[in-house]
Amino acid sequence: METQQELDYRRIASAIAFFRENYKLQPKLEAVAAHVNLSPFHFQRMFHHFAGVSPKAFLQYLSIGHAKQILQQTGASLSAAAYETGLSGTSRLHDLFIKVEGMTPGEYKNGGAALDINYSFAATVFGKVLVASTARGICHMSFADEGEEAALQVLTTNFPEARYYPVADVIQQNALFVFSQDWSRLDEIKLHLKGTDFQIKVWETLLTVPCGGLTTYGDLARKAGYEGAPRAVGTAIGSNPVAFLIPCHRVIRSSGEIGQYRWGADRKNVLIGWEASTISN
Repeated sequence: METQQELDYRRIASAIAFFRENYKLQPKLEAVAAHVNLSPFHFQRMFHHFAGVSPKAFLQYLSIGHAKQILQQTGASLSAAAYETGLSGTSRLHDLFIKVEGMTPGEYKNGGAALDINYSFAATVFGKVLVASTARGICHMSFADEGEEAALQVLTTNFPEARYYPVADVIQQNALFVFSQDWSRLDEIKLHLKGTDFQIKVWETLLTVPCGGLTTYGDLARKAGYEGAPRAVGTAIGSNPVAFLIPCHRVIRSSGEIGQYRWGADRKNVLIGWEASTISN
């Protein structure tokens, strides 16, 4: 059954999609509220509670002009320096706490045999997620838009030989704190990832893009050491096994357009706008 939080997210995503599809018409608040079956008062209050800003201000964060400005401010040298020095902008943001460990060649090749994987579902401000962990860290996180059974099928396909337990452990609970706007409760988050050396390098490079920041496929390829291979890097981004924690949603087109996303273009817009508004506030 859909929670109130999930319903609110769905309405916000629908409203943002409506704004973007009808941007040239400059739709009024009343029109957008009607689109999501709410009164203007309740829609404004719900949206402000979610993002901390008005719907109009939120949409400005998703404009091409704003995106280009952020791209200029969070270029390779700045974000890489912040990452290397243990800083992420001027705030104590979640990127600082994420450490990546690749699975051993044996674990990679044998489909996770001998791995014990705990998993659970949780409601977040961006929809329901499936999160899974080994004893060494988070190995999977995805949005369960197609239902719990379908989401679990993807997980078990990635690790067909592992043993699975429906347990919400401390590793998962700590990771889920990133979906709040209070990151002061975060401990270090460890990721235990199944991927090639190339994929893991790309995923690690994604962690250098600060919260509220953006990068392009070409810039990310260059930072990862694979200049001239943006398509291969794009494929690695698309195979990211850990939603949100590995921020593939922060990669956009060089034109400033938001582009597509493995878990839906509307959700990508919501994530980018939410992070921008959080940093602004």
